[in-house]
Formats: sequence, C-alpha cells, structure tokens
Amino acid sequence: MDAFIIQLLNGLDKGGAYALIALGLTLVFGTLGVVNFAHGALFMLGAFVAVAVRRILQLETVTVDPDRLTPWGSPMEIRTPLVQAWLGDFGEVLLQYSVPLSILVAIPFMLAVGLAMERGLIRFFYRRTHAEQILVTFGLAIVLQEIIKAFFGANPIPVSAPEALAGSANVGAWLGLESGVYYPWWRLVYLAFSILMAGLVIAFLQFTTWGMVVRAGMQDRQTVGFLGINIQRRFTVVFGIAAAIAGIAGAMYTPIVPANYHMGMDFLVLSFVVVVVGGMGSVAGAVLAGFLLGVLQSFVSMNEVKDLVPGIDQVIIYLVAVVVLLVRPRGLMGRRGVMEN
Repeated sequence: MDAFIIQLLNGLDKGGAYALIALGLTLVFGTLGVVNFAHGALFMLGAFVAVAVRRILQLETVTVDPDRLTPWGSPMEIRTPLVQAWLGDFGEVLLQYSVPLSILVAIPFMLAVGLAMERGLIRFFYRRTHAEQILVTFGLAIVLQEIIKAFFGANPIPVSAPEALAGSANVGAWLGLESGVYYPWWRLVYLAFSILMAGLVIAFLQFTTWGMVVRAGMQDRQTVGFLGINIQRRFTVVFGIAAAIAGIAGAMYTPIVPANYHMGMDFLVLSFVVVVVGGMGSVAGAVLAGFLLGVLQSFVSMNEVKDLVPGIDQVIIYLVAVVVLLVRPRGLMGRRGVMEN
C-alpha cells in the first residue's frame, strides 16, 4: 500500500505538468488550428523566469567590517542581499518565496511573449499545412533554446523551494495508515496548483461570457464573426493565455527539476501525445489524459514491472496512444470529425 500511494502521487505530480502543457497546446489547436511545437519552449521560458527572479533577489550589497578579519588579516567583506538590506525580515521572506513570487512576473511576461509570437509569426501560418506549422514552430523553439543557453549557460540551474515547504509531509497519517508514507511538500503543492489551474481554465471557458464566445468560435468561427464579434482578437488573447499557463507551470516546476535549456523538449513530445489521447481541441480531455498517462507511466516505472517488461516505462505512453487512436481516432473526449477523416 505504501508503494502504491507513492507511485500514485508521483504519477499525479508528473501528470500535472503534462496536463498544464497539454492544456495550452489544445487551446491553441482548438482555437487557431495551429500545431505549436514551440509550446514546450514556453514552459522552459517560464522556468528561467523563476531563475531570473531568484538571481535578481539575490543581488548583494558588500560592506567591510573592520572588526572582523580574514585569515590573511584584511577586513572581512559582509555580503547581504539587497532586498534583505532594504526590507529587513520581509526581504528575507521574499527571497525564500522567490518561486511563488516569480508567478507575478511570469504571467505578464509570458502573455507578452505569447502575443508577440502570435502576431509576429503564427498568424502567417494559419492557412498553411500542419507540417509547415510544425517546422516553423519547432525552429522557433530551437531559437528560444539557444537564446536561453547563451544567457544562462548549458548546465541545469537549481532553484530551491521555500524552507517551510522543503521537507516531506506524512501522507500516510492523513490517510489513517499506521506506517508513515512521506512525500515532498513542494510536489504536493505543485499537484494542487496544477489541479487549480486546470479547474480555473475550464471554469473560465465554461461559465464566463468571454469563454463561451471563444468556445462558439472554436465550433463555428464564421457565424460568430457575422454577429459582429472580432473572434480573431479573442483567439490571439487565448494564445497569450496558453503561453502564460505554460510559463507559470514551468516556473513552479523548477524546485522539482532544475531549469535547463532543453527541458521544454523533454516535455513537449509527451504532452503532444497527451493532447492526441485526450482529443485534439478538448480542454477537459487534455487534462484527464495528462493525469491518467502520468499515473500509468509512474506505475510501469516500478522495478517489479520493468523486470518483467524491460523498457516498458519508456514506451507505455506511446503504446496507449496507438491503442486509443485505433479504437477511437478522435481521442477520449475529442470532437466528432477531428482526426477521423
């Protein structure tokens, strides 16, 4: 039971990252019909927003203490972060919670990046084939990777979680188990965060007038346009929202996996599989498939399973995708007619 709970939480945690990236992918495809292979790079950019915020908060002021000497007899330099020197204890709190704080920076920054991508490049490929869309967005992803590599280097950059959330929670006690089952606090926070974000996006599309118009435009753009609504402008905003979702997902993921310039590509292909399994253009399907495939991948990565079928953890998601598409070509919750012709 302990191993089952740990693997379930591992799967939900990884599935949360899949779901958030796939959520943005399916929003873009459902509204604009664009296969955006640069979406993983947006996840990576969000992670480096967290890195940049952390480094800015760690900028130091240097003072010399003549009463304290180094082993060589010179006055000792005292280095203090600027925010701590200016704001005291509150500055220390800001430094501790740099990752959650980076969300406030990531949202407007990623919105701007998403809008610039859509207006500057993506809109010229609306009527092109999916192959051309994949090529141009994949090229854009490589350019973004190389820019980040030039500024931050090729080595992974760890970003620590707040000290209050750096330990592990006794999940077993919560479930009434006699044995202690411990799981990292920050992974639980990320799981709750991913569920909250997915719920907010779905609620926004389902229960707000703005979201209802977007959904109507996804079904019949021409009719919505006849009503005098500039649906293209709303779709452009949706692209920005999708970029922001990917960015804040990446920012929150940095205490789990250190930020590196290729992390977007590591998640991208799997997230596209998630979108296809859930159903192209289905937001709820992307979220459901993300969590389901994350849990499945977690359980097949157990040593007992890998001993029986070596390498199954590397291919299980693709095998599931093949089976789902053979049985139901539009995916679990995809719209009728999508990918069925």
